[in-house]
Amino acid sequence: MAACKMLLSLKKTRSLFSRFGRHVTTWSPVGAAFNVKPHKRLDIVEKTVGLFGVPELSSPAGFQVATKSALLNTEKLLAKACSCAPGVETVNTFDELSDGLCKVADLADFIKVAHPDPAFREAAEKSCIEIGTVVEKLNTNVELCKSLKNLLDSPEIVAKLDPDTRRVAELFMFDFEISGIHLDDKLRKEAVALHVKLLDLNHEFLVGSHMPNRIARSAIPEHLQLHFASEGSFLQVGGLHADSPDDLVREIAYRIYLYPNADLMECLEELLKSRYQLAKLVGYESFGHRALKGTMAKTPETVMNFLQLLTEKLSERTAKDFKMMSNMKKKLNPRNAELMPWDHPFLSGVIRAERYNIEPSLYSPYFSLGGCMEGLNHLFTQLYGVSLMSEQSSAGEVWNEDVRKLAVVHETEGLLGYIYCDFFNRPNKPHQDCHFTIRGGRWCQTAGQYQLPVVVLMLSLPPPSKRAPTLLTPGMMENLFHEMGHAMHSMLGRTRYQHVTGTRCATDFAEVPSILMEYFASDYRVISHFARHYETGQPLPESMVARLCESKKVCGAADTQLQIFYAALDQVYHGRPQNRSSTDILMEMQQKFYGLPYTPNTAWQLRFSHLVGYGAKYYSYLMSRAVASMVWRQCFAQDPLNRDMGERYRREMLAHGGAKEPMLMVEGMLQRRPSIEDFVDALVSELDPNFETFIMDSES
Repeated sequence: MAACKMLLSLKKTRSLFSRFGRHVTTWSPVGAAFNVKPHKRLDIVEKTVGLFGVPELSSPAGFQVATKSALLNTEKLLAKACSCAPGVETVNTFDELSDGLCKVADLADFIKVAHPDPAFREAAEKSCIEIGTVVEKLNTNVELCKSLKNLLDSPEIVAKLDPDTRRVAELFMFDFEISGIHLDDKLRKEAVALHVKLLDLNHEFLVGSHMPNRIARSAIPEHLQLHFASEGSFLQVGGLHADSPDDLVREIAYRIYLYPNADLMECLEELLKSRYQLAKLVGYESFGHRALKGTMAKTPETVMNFLQLLTEKLSERTAKDFKMMSNMKKKLNPRNAELMPWDHPFLSGVIRAERYNIEPSLYSPYFSLGGCMEGLNHLFTQLYGVSLMSEQSSAGEVWNEDVRKLAVVHETEGLLGYIYCDFFNRPNKPHQDCHFTIRGGRWCQTAGQYQLPVVVLMLSLPPPSKRAPTLLTPGMMENLFHEMGHAMHSMLGRTRYQHVTGTRCATDFAEVPSILMEYFASDYRVISHFARHYETGQPLPESMVARLCESKKVCGAADTQLQIFYAALDQVYHGRPQNRSSTDILMEMQQKFYGLPYTPNTAWQLRFSHLVGYGAKYYSYLMSRAVASMVWRQCFAQDPLNRDMGERYRREMLAHGGAKEPMLMVEGMLQRRPSIEDFVDALVSELDPNFETFIMDSES
């Protein structure tokens, strides 16, 4: 009887009818999984399998068990790595050691921010700290390093290594070097102390950068107080209120939220100073030189050349954009027409909406979450022969009942890995769109099989209701495609080593696959396969998609220039130290690379939280977009569903993770080696208007 019920349930899923309004929509299994609320489990005696199927993680205490087990295994592998003869086995052991720690640390790193249960979050945090401490010790373990050095210092042995093994060995050695392994005992201890200090400073700055500022209620005009959170006789300002149509609200928020905090300023100055000291100690000119080794850019000089050249090429367009914003401000408020930094996001949005009528509510009915997932499934099937298959998770496998599990299956290779989709809002869940690697792919020699990758995609979407599925704005839809680009980078790679799996590659290359997906999300030939009105079934008109694409170019030069300013500031902060404050540097960079005036008594840099995770590498978004633009135009613009190009893209770029020099992957895909000038031209040409859009608009 139980088997019959299971079979009946499966049939229902495959031919599920979802009634929204008067129209009946038939969803595929993957569409139904995201457009319909999941049924709650009835079998309360089902045995829990633990988070992500890890039996120990059935309770918070299991993190200590998993950590202890990983550390015991580390001791065994450490002994093996230090004693084995130089060769491939050395690198395999290093990777196995890394994999054992990462499997616990990466999972814990996700759970500590995403699990709704504080006990799980606390236990995961402890595991992260414990394993992080061990990793720091391993990175300064002289005997372990000597084992790898014996390998790399033997030309005859290195010559026999395959390219992937050689590169991974060099990357492991780089990790040793940046930790100061080559220093004498006294200096190595200094390096370790600086590492520990930086961990604390990073945490302090990250927390402080998100803390609200407050001001006496009496200092704000009474009719504007309702825009800010109340705290007795004070008001809290926790953001820039950049979308507010009221000039004064935006100005107040800007001045108060960015008002300098002396303690946080000291923290940032000390953080930048300590990063420089560490870089110098381990043999680099600056922290920027240390951070950029192994990237596409390679040096800070290349990055600044890229940013300067891009600024020059955009200068006329940027000036026109600012003039257009200034005219719009004059039109909205004739008494206060000077363009200020707090005006840019709001006015550019107003101009886009006025010119192209891109109100999100006009688009959302066509972008149900399930429909978008069906669209992604269709795209991946066409490009790679890959299907997304909805799977029922087991008891205790996921951290919230709203999480959906997808198996990624190739038509000939079989199961490639799993994607857990944590898409819906809930209390205390971080409001961020991101991709987490839970387990990296690698070839397991002992098991004789491939370790399948596991990732989580986190979004912040409203859950479906009885009346309607989750409906996405165009921005949400684009973010979904972006994050799925990261996921497929992890799924489609088949690296031999976990150390370089999927997104574990150079930062300025890691964003290429995700940004490329944004181009697919903007192409009507792709969108037309899934954008249907959830009530009427009518397709999204092509003219609406064209208007949306053109609207992104409005004020695009000014938007890009703002990103250039942030990237240049990041570079200067991480260059050679200067005898002036971080605010003085900000003022100079804002004038040189942005153009809108600095506001006295503000310190935007104290809200620049990316300085922690992207120190000296914030430029990566611009460079990755340039590469993605070139790949799109040359390889997919003519036919976005071209299987041959999809296979080439997987073979040349996605398959290698970080096992290949990033520029070599780009060269393999484009079949030429692009220059910095090519990168700049790609970004500038993105802003050229598409005249077909205007023809389409006049005809519709």
